[in-house]
Amino acid sequence: MTAASAGVVTQVGAVELPNPIMTASGTSGHGAELADYGDLSALGAVVVKSLSIRPWPGNPAPRVHEVGAGMLNSVGLQGPGLARWLEEDLPALAATGARVVVSIWGRSVDDYGQAAALLAQAPRWGSGLVAVEVNVSCPNVEDRSRMFAHSETATAEVLAASECGLPRWAKLSPNVPDIAAIAGAALGGGADALTLTNTLLGLALDIETGRPILGAGGGGLSGAVLHPVAVRAVWECRAAFPGAAIVGAGGVASGRDAVEFLMAGADAVQVGTATFRDPQAPWKVARQLERWCARRGTTVAQLRATAHEVTSG
Repeated sequence: MTAASAGVVTQVGAVELPNPIMTASGTSGHGAELADYGDLSALGAVVVKSLSIRPWPGNPAPRVHEVGAGMLNSVGLQGPGLARWLEEDLPALAATGARVVVSIWGRSVDDYGQAAALLAQAPRWGSGLVAVEVNVSCPNVEDRSRMFAHSETATAEVLAASECGLPRWAKLSPNVPDIAAIAGAALGGGADALTLTNTLLGLALDIETGRPILGAGGGGLSGAVLHPVAVRAVWECRAAFPGAAIVGAGGVASGRDAVEFLMAGADAVQVGTATFRDPQAPWKVARQLERWCARRGTTVAQLRATAHEVTSG
C-alpha cells in the first residue's frame, strides 16, 4: 500500500475499508453488474440493491425520469428475494473480492426480522459480507403505509428486529422534520452506523396530459440536487452524535463532493446516481479523492468532521 492509498483507509464502526468510496444501494444492481467497468475489490465496498424476504416485482414503467440536476426514480424495490440472492448473486459478487454490504427492506417489522434470521444462517466464510444496510425508507403496512423512517418508534423497532450478527447501518430518509431524532432512534435500536440519506420525495408531470410521468406516480429524487440536503443531514447528525459512524450518500459525482461529505462528518461516502451516467463513476471519485488528499498531505481520518472543528474553533 502506498502512502497515498494508506491515507484513504477508513473505518465505519467495526468495519475497516481500504477507502471510503462505495456504491449506493439501488444504483449498481444486485451482484457483480459493474465488474465490467472496474475492479470491485478496489472500492471500499459494494452496497447492493435492497432485498426483501420474498421476491418483489417493483413498479410499472416508466421508472426513471431525468429532472434538471437530478433524477426521479420509482423502480419500486424490484428484486429476486433474499434467499435467491444469497444463492445466485452473492457468490459471483464475492468472487470479485468485493466487500459486500447487503441492503434489506420490508413492509412490516416481521419482514425485517425474517430477513435478518436468513442472513444470520447464511455462511459468512468467503462471502465478502461485511455489513447489512437496513433501508427503513419503506412503507409500513402496519401503520397506514407511513415510512418506517418517519417514526422514531418504528425505526427503532426495525433496527432491533434486524440483528443478524452483521453490523447494521440504518439508511434514513431526508423527508422528516428532525433527522437527528430519527437517527437517535436508529442508534438506540442497535444501529452501528447511519447512512444519510435516501431520496427526497418528488413528482414530475406531463404537461400535455397532466398525468404523472412515472408509472407509479411520484418517485425518489436523487442526484446533484440532493447533495446539499444530504450534507446537511450528515452535518446535523455528526453534531448530535459525535461518536457515531456515518456514511454520506446523495449527489456524489466527484472527489470534491466526497471531501465535502467527509468534512461534514461522514466516515465513508456512497456514489449512486452518477453511476447511471458513467458506470465508472465510483472509481473516478475514489481516484480524485486520493489525489486530493495526497496533494494536500492529509488523510481521510484528518478530514473527518473538520468543518465542525473550524466553526467551533
